[in-house]
Order: sequence, then C-alpha cells, then structure tokens
Amino acid sequence: MIVFVVLASKWFTKDVDRAILIMKNKTILVTGGAGYIGSHVVRQLGEAGEKVVSLDNLSTGFRAAVTAGDLVIGDTGDAKLLDKIFSEHDIDTVLHFAAHTIVPESVADPLKYYGNNTASSRTLLECCAKNDVKHFVFSSTAAVYGIPPDGKASEATATKPINPYGTSKLMTEWMLRDLAAAGGPRYVCLRYFNVAGCEPTGTIGQSTPKATLLVKVACEAAVGSRPHVSVFGTDYPTPDGTGLRDYIHVEDLATAHLNALDYLRDAGKPATLNCGYGHGYSVREVLQAVEKANGEPLVIKEEPRRAGDPPILIAVADKITQVLDWQPKFDDLDTIVKTSLAWERKIAAKDPGAYWAA
Repeated sequence: MIVFVVLASKWFTKDVDRAILIMKNKTILVTGGAGYIGSHVVRQLGEAGEKVVSLDNLSTGFRAAVTAGDLVIGDTGDAKLLDKIFSEHDIDTVLHFAAHTIVPESVADPLKYYGNNTASSRTLLECCAKNDVKHFVFSSTAAVYGIPPDGKASEATATKPINPYGTSKLMTEWMLRDLAAAGGPRYVCLRYFNVAGCEPTGTIGQSTPKATLLVKVACEAAVGSRPHVSVFGTDYPTPDGTGLRDYIHVEDLATAHLNALDYLRDAGKPATLNCGYGHGYSVREVLQAVEKANGEPLVIKEEPRRAGDPPILIAVADKITQVLDWQPKFDDLDTIVKTSLAWERKIAAKDPGAYWAA
C-alpha cells in the first residue's frame, strides 16, 4: 500500500503542481478575445483552468466565440475602460490580439491602422505599466519582414515592412522592448505567418467578415459563399508559378501562446519568435487541397500579381521550439483545410452551432 501511494504521488505530481500554480495565478486579460485567433486562445486558457477576462469591441469578433471567462465590450484604446477592468480584476498578464489586420485596407487607410494597432497599444501598455503587469504576449506578424531576399525569414532577418499593417505591428514591438528595458512587463512577441484552420471539433471557427486569407476564401468558394477564388500572380519564380506561404494551424498557434505564458511565468527573458512550420505550400497546392476535401473543382480566376506580394515567405522556426518547447500537432495541409471547410459548411447550412450563421 505504501508503494502504491508513492507511485501514485509521482504519477500525479505534474498535474497537481500545475493545478496549484493555476490556483495561485492571477487573471489574464485577453484583448481581441472574441476574434478568430483570440477566441481559440481563450478556449485553451479556459480548458487549462486559467482565469480570463476578454476585451473586444465586436467589430470583427463574436460574443459567442468567447467560451471561457468574462467578456467586456469596448475598445483597447479606451483608457477609462482599461482602468475599470484593472480595478475590478486582479490582472498580472495581458495577451494582446486586438488589431486591424487587412493589408490592402492598411494601405488605403493607414491612419486607421496606426490609430488602432499602434496608438491603442500604447494606451494599453501605459495601463499595464501603471498596474504592474508582469507578463505580456503580443500578437505580431511576419509582415514586419516585408520581402526577405531569399523568401525565408528568421528572427534575425531585417525588419522592413512594406505596408502600414506591418509597420503598425513593428512599432508596438518597439514599444514593448523599450518599456521592458525601463522596468515594464517581460514579453513574448509572436510573429505569425499564415494562420488557417479551425478548432478540430467545430466548437469555434473563423468568420471574419470580408476575410482575405486564402484558405478561408477558398473554402467559402467551395461552399458557394463566394462565386470564385482569385489567384493573384501565376508567373512567380516558384515551382508552379504561384506564391509560396507558410500556413500554421490556429490550434498550434494558440498552444504557442500558452507555452509563451508558461515561459514568462518561469522567469523567461523577453523574446521575439516566429510562428510557422518552416515549410510552405503554393497557392495552387492549397486550392487543390480544398478541391480534394470538397470533392468538387473550384471556380478559379487567374489575375495579375498584387503589388508587394513576395514570391515566397517561409518561417525559419527553430527558435520557438527551443525557447518555448513548442510541439505543433496539426502540421498538415489536409488537416488545415478539412477543419476550415467543416466550419464553412456549418455557416453555409446556418447550423445553430455556427453561432453567427443567422
């Protein structure tokens, strides 16, 4: 009996230790928690037993996408609202997703992006400094690299954004860096490559209005929500003439945020990390995967290149696995497409489970 107790204690030590840590942890503020990526992270935080409060203005997010914790409706740049949230919740960690993310829109309306993505982030950081926030995880982007000469970007690659979206995100990275050096929160900046896919069991998904991400656009075309899918550029110096991108499943990306949180709680130093798989697929390969999953051909229109689109953009992603012990589980194009298509079918069928289908 004594031996059994000893073995049992060893067996459960890791889970018990984590449970004790969670009980001691304070509340996590998630800005943009009702959005595509934020909602997946909030769900994983809830499943891990964390205390969460989300802040979202629901301009592109959805109330029902928030499956854990509390939801506050409002803007990240609202200093009075932030003061109220911090006074009512014992917050020591912020995960910051709230942002505008459409590249062509950022070119047409740059001040909208600098206002929301940069100025509002400054307001949030000021509030974090005032309230002694310890940890900050920032949703950044591979757009900070612009067009790398060889199509691959490591964290050491020069940052040369070619649009206001990328610049607005890079400016927030700089603010985080400088604030940390002045005694502010320790941080992890996660530079996303092409995020795609949906939660595998279909509880939540991507329903961003007027989305421009290829996998979602192609799946919308597959279910008839769009008349066709456009291929912008077929003469790139790539094997099939179309652009190559690094597609990362949103579930793996969400897990990276929880890994970053564990890293910071374990006294990890500020870090900037790429979030990608380190290999890519062409536009044609993605469309072929959607056709395979749907069992029908897509209506495809070939159009000229768009200004500023790099031929190849692939992550050098060794650092994140080393620093965060990140171990992706969904590194497969067919899986990414399958989960996206399943969600689009729910929306097209007005399935009550697709909470914004009505």
